[in-house]
Amino acid sequence: MNILCVATSYPADTADWRGVFIHHLVHALDRKKEIDLSVWAPPGMLPSTTRYAATDPERDTLGELMADGGIAHVMRSGGLDAVRKPLQLLRMLRALYHREDNIDVYHLNWLQTALPLPANGKPALITVLGTDLKLLKLPLVKPLLRRIMRKRTVTICPNAEWMQAPLEAAFGDIAHIQPVVFGIDPIWYAIKRKPSTEAPSWLAVTRLTRDKLGPLLEWSEPLFKGQARQLHLLGPMQEQISLPDWVHYHGPATPEQLATHWFPQAHGLITLSRHAEGRPQVMLEAMAAGLPIIASDMPAHASLVQQGSSGELCDDEASYSASLQKLDNIEVNRDYGNQARSWVLDQVGTWDDCAQRYLTLYTEMANTTNG
Repeated sequence: MNILCVATSYPADTADWRGVFIHHLVHALDRKKEIDLSVWAPPGMLPSTTRYAATDPERDTLGELMADGGIAHVMRSGGLDAVRKPLQLLRMLRALYHREDNIDVYHLNWLQTALPLPANGKPALITVLGTDLKLLKLPLVKPLLRRIMRKRTVTICPNAEWMQAPLEAAFGDIAHIQPVVFGIDPIWYAIKRKPSTEAPSWLAVTRLTRDKLGPLLEWSEPLFKGQARQLHLLGPMQEQISLPDWVHYHGPATPEQLATHWFPQAHGLITLSRHAEGRPQVMLEAMAAGLPIIASDMPAHASLVQQGSSGELCDDEASYSASLQKLDNIEVNRDYGNQARSWVLDQVGTWDDCAQRYLTLYTEMANTTNG
């Protein structure tokens, strides 16, 4: 079965944190003997048996787009590039779809990549993250997508169940909406925790924007400043945010650094994000590593965190403070972490499990189209 996988982000190398989940997905799909995989994405490390579908000019442009922070970041930043670069991307995708005619199923990561699909009737599986729902609010986007979907078999795959209802409302009459959770690399399940009891280290792994941080700094100050607890912040600075001196900021961290250094010693993971989330991959990886989670009470987090079992959901400063103090207890902390790991192993599994979920859908879609 010939699959064309399209993505606008992909890590350039092992030190690159961007689009790592696409890298894992591509490698897992490549391991399926039923699939002949082609990938159109920014340049990066592909399996030797996967065909790279971008032309040299497309590869260079996609690489430049990644250097700019990715298409979503460019659009959020405003200015001329917020219009010019999305149009450039759509033109490249249109050329790609017209020259790649020996395809059984398109696997398109993110809704916007479906906009230039030709009227060839070939089935399309479209993965959706939380930011895609914001895209639907832009003028003409939803009617244009509906037009593209009408005369082909389409399966829309959000990576979290909470997105199913709004997608059903937008496209349920012309597309099948089937949540598919991403997988987790086995390295996270293998982590052995050794958290410090004297100076509990809490991690926040996030892109630094105001929406992603939420009230983290304000709520954390009385709990960390001058206390034994330490708050370690890891991630790229995508907005200019002044960080207080009691926060330990380390910049971006590679998956290897998280797995070998940060996660084993951590007391847990904190995210108070207000950003539109799908199913935050770093939360799943932290849970697989046996870390309890303290998270803002929003649908993306509530779909992962089992309140009072694998983590705590907070809607105000008081509940956040109570959660930290509760999980200072090492026995409670360890129990929460074990529950988190067990839940993720059962409900999510590995990237090979994820690839099998997609393969099942590819087969159903191809059979429906051919039938």
